[in-house]
Amino acid sequence: MQQQRDLAPSPSGGSALSAEPFRWFVPRDLDGFFGLFVDNLVQLILIVTLCGAMCGMSGEAAFLLYQRILPGVAVSLLVGNLFYAWQARQLARRTGRNDVTALPYGINTPSLLVYVFFVMVPAYVAATSKGASSVTAAEQAWRVGLVACLGSGLIEFCGAFVAESVRRRTPRAALLSTLAGIAIGFISMSFTLQLIQKPLIAMLPLAIVLVTYFSRVSFPWRLPGGFVSLLAGVLLAWGLTFLHQVWADGPVWIARHALNSSAVRESWQVIGFAPPQLWLGDLWQVVADPGQWLGLLSVIIPMGLFNLLGSLQNIESAEAAGDAYDTKSSLAMNGLGTLAAAAFGSCFPTTIYIGHPGWKGLGARAGYSIINGVVITILCVTGTVALIQSLVPIEAGVPIVLWIGVVITAQAFVACPPAHAPAVAIGLFPAIAAWGMTVVQGAFLVAGGVTMQSLLSKDFSQQVNGFLLHGLISMERGYIFTCVILATIAVELIERRFLRAACWSSIGAIFAGAGLTHSYQLSGNLVDFLFAGSRAPEGSMLYHATDVAIGYGLMAIVFLFFAFRKVESVPEQAPVLTESDAHRSLEFH
Repeated sequence: MQQQRDLAPSPSGGSALSAEPFRWFVPRDLDGFFGLFVDNLVQLILIVTLCGAMCGMSGEAAFLLYQRILPGVAVSLLVGNLFYAWQARQLARRTGRNDVTALPYGINTPSLLVYVFFVMVPAYVAATSKGASSVTAAEQAWRVGLVACLGSGLIEFCGAFVAESVRRRTPRAALLSTLAGIAIGFISMSFTLQLIQKPLIAMLPLAIVLVTYFSRVSFPWRLPGGFVSLLAGVLLAWGLTFLHQVWADGPVWIARHALNSSAVRESWQVIGFAPPQLWLGDLWQVVADPGQWLGLLSVIIPMGLFNLLGSLQNIESAEAAGDAYDTKSSLAMNGLGTLAAAAFGSCFPTTIYIGHPGWKGLGARAGYSIINGVVITILCVTGTVALIQSLVPIEAGVPIVLWIGVVITAQAFVACPPAHAPAVAIGLFPAIAAWGMTVVQGAFLVAGGVTMQSLLSKDFSQQVNGFLLHGLISMERGYIFTCVILATIAVELIERRFLRAACWSSIGAIFAGAGLTHSYQLSGNLVDFLFAGSRAPEGSMLYHATDVAIGYGLMAIVFLFFAFRKVESVPEQAPVLTESDAHRSLEFH
């Protein structure tokens, strides 16, 4: 069967077999490089921007970014890009083809955002609230991030040997809907707000991205749309900056869009060679204390599984495009890349990127992967990422990240059976609630004065602008588990597998009772997990989700009742998505 797939016709046209040898570099590898490089560059800018602004890694603590995290990123991306290029050459030799395209590879965007918001920022806030200096708190955030990356790498590597079994046993709607919920809130919504913050810089790049990927048009000289959009945003930003300097009394909207030109001069100060180093001691400092990472399992485990499943789907996508790679070795290398990241100082997992057919359509082969790995390594170990960040405003790259969020959300509906659309929808709610909780908590922290604890201590049904505050906090705790549980229950009910639905409801009860979901301790405006049997700081407000656990148990009883009772079918009155609608959606994507 494997041999038959290897000899399938190339989707790009012509025979898959060729007398010409496979070449490491072809002219079209430059096209592929620009596309992949722009994706990776946006991730680097996000790392520098988010870690600097939200985790205290600026000023005196900037060394954490430029001497530890970025060199670790360089190692993880270099080894992976070189491996997938070598893998493409091996496949070409085995099949006798010269049109094999390497798997695209880079930093996992959803994991990057989730780890910053839900792993590193809480660790930084907790350390500062206990009186730690900004530098010490930033170091703690970095160490906790390393452990999260290590956990994801272990899941990805071990999962390579059981990936097919996981894929068969877990409803796709459950996993993809959770990722879609994160994409809606923490990717699409957050960056949409940033887009509107500086529309003159971001909206033209947005138009270029949308016309590139919605309309599938090509630019002159076959320039990648992502590169064109980024270039347009940069030119606009610096054009407005120059206009503001020569027209100091101009309109305020010009000043609002102007960049800090002095940041370019300051960025030269961090340029210097920073070779990758092993940071196993710092990693062990957190691993040896389970109290520092046990509460993070509700983030680490689901994100590791999502990364694993997403990479598996992208391997399947490559096979559909004509390049049938070995699943086990491809996924194992992805896991090893993430483990290398954690060992050498990066907090951010790697992944096999979506879009292999697109790079194949550009004509890229193996060289684009090699060039990308080398260029990214040079940027990371020389500190020139800071210079690029000062030259390239984050708003110029926002449309590309926004598009990623759109694709992830759309995929959750399109890649699942049409009948499972309601399950995808119900799985979105906990993740959206988590985003809302982040916004509310941030507002309380900035405003000062009245705290969430003081409000809930007076009235447990306290509302904030119409939203139940307790419900928001409870739904946010372990929300990724809750997404999977609710969506899976919905899938099992749609398929009339009542016994399985009861089992998943029981899992929900166990998780709530153990404190992995819904339970919390609230101290002022700081929220933390409240595990069964754990001791909370004196003066904190505690909520044990025993009532939620009982609620899940009651749901299980209802499902068990129908599992052992003959149920007659009820005619469907209003289908959510017709078969023809589904076909049209699949054709569009």
